Amino acid sequence: MILTGLPMDSTTLISTTLEGILYGFLVLMFIGTMWAMTYKHDVNRPIILVAVLLFILSTAHIIVDIIRLENGFIKYRNTFPGGPAAFFQDISQPTFFTKNIIYAFQTMLGDGVLIYRCYVVWRSIWIIILPSLLWCSCSAATLVAPYYALQATGGDVFTDKTRVWVVAVLALTLSTNLISSGLLAYRIWMMERKVSTMRATNGTLMPIVRVLVDAAIIYSGMLLAMLICFLLDNNVQFIMQDMIIPIIPIAFYMVFVRITFRNTTHNYVSTVYPSAGSDERERNLQLPTQPMQIHIPQWTHRDGISYGVGNQDQTLICKAEFKGFEGASV
Repeated sequence: MILTGLPMDSTTLISTTLEGILYGFLVLMFIGTMWAMTYKHDVNRPIILVAVLLFILSTAHIIVDIIRLENGFIKYRNTFPGGPAAFFQDISQPTFFTKNIIYAFQTMLGDGVLIYRCYVVWRSIWIIILPSLLWCSCSAATLVAPYYALQATGGDVFTDKTRVWVVAVLALTLSTNLISSGLLAYRIWMMERKVSTMRATNGTLMPIVRVLVDAAIIYSGMLLAMLICFLLDNNVQFIMQDMIIPIIPIAFYMVFVRITFRNTTHNYVSTVYPSAGSDERERNLQLPTQPMQIHIPQWTHRDGISYGVGNQDQTLICKAEFKGFEGASV
């Protein structure tokens, strides 16, 4: 198979360097996520476990890549037939197998959490049937592909047997991510439309939708680029693959960090800079009031981040002031 793009030794060096840069950013995001999950003392242990596992897998992957660099450029530089370029192209190397197994578990974990979020929002098992089937198929393919790669002797990843499984992995992962992210963002957007007419404050759920869409675009864009490069037999797909490893947890962490930072900033501004009409509202509170019964759909995301709107209807007894007419019931 004639490969296009950079030589494999240059490709491996560039991919590990870029992965290291993203890993440094990942460490900061991980610290921010741990703070976001614990600063209110409302710890969601399963989600923290997922966050830690994603961090551990990313750390293990970059360690394996460093060992692979040391083997190719130093340890076997003069003994491996064809030199470093041939060494890095050999997909039967144990380090190549190990890093792909790590990629498999990283993908399974990241996509699984995304499907779980989708279920939490919709509260319906039927909604996640298709994403779950895609996830199961993708998980099987991600475990089978490294096996065929390990069986090859001095071959490359673009050979027929391995090629079929790698294309299946990328296509299924991309489909799972797009469908789950689309369902998640659509549900939150629909709930935003329903409550926007009855909202008493200027809060909105649209920042949450933007965060989810941003995360989906980053991950899906990398997957699509990797798939295109692989179909073109271009070695750049190895660079994309190594970069995806830290991008998966970064996309996971950014949801917590951005939403928590936004809520914290909003609360700080509301406390330090109260609105000009606060005195008038305080005077209005002294007027006679009557209870008003309002049915507001309320939903809390079980990641430990409260999104504020959702499925379970709760009855809130509120007091409202009216000028010109008595209380009303909604």
